[in-house]
Amino acid sequence: MREFNALQLKAYLDSCDEQPLLLDVRQPWEFDVCKIENSVLIPMSQIPSSLESLDSNRETVVICHHGIRSRRVGYYLEQAGFSNVINLSGGVSQWAMTVDKQMPTY
Repeated sequence: MREFNALQLKAYLDSCDEQPLLLDVRQPWEFDVCKIENSVLIPMSQIPSSLESLDSNRETVVICHHGIRSRRVGYYLEQAGFSNVINLSGGVSQWAMTVDKQMPTY
C-alpha cells in the first residue's frame, strides 16, 4: 500500500488522468464537519458489507481523521484483493493544515 501525505495527494490529484475513488472511512458526524471534495463516505465498520459495491481494480485513496483507521482499512482492502490502494497519512487533519486551510477541523 502506498502512503501519501496531504501535499503529495493534492499534487497527485491535480495531475492524474483518472481520479481515484476517495474513500472516507470516518463516522458520518465527522464527514459532516469536514471532507475532501468528491470523497465518498463508507464508515470503517461498513467496509466488509460494502466490498461488493467497490471496484477492486480502481485506484482507491483511503481517508480518515489522522491516517490510522484508513491504514487499517487499506490493509483490509489489499487482503480482499484490491490492487491499488493509497493511504492518506495524516488524514483530513493534515489536509486542513496544509492543503485547505479554510477547512473546518475537530
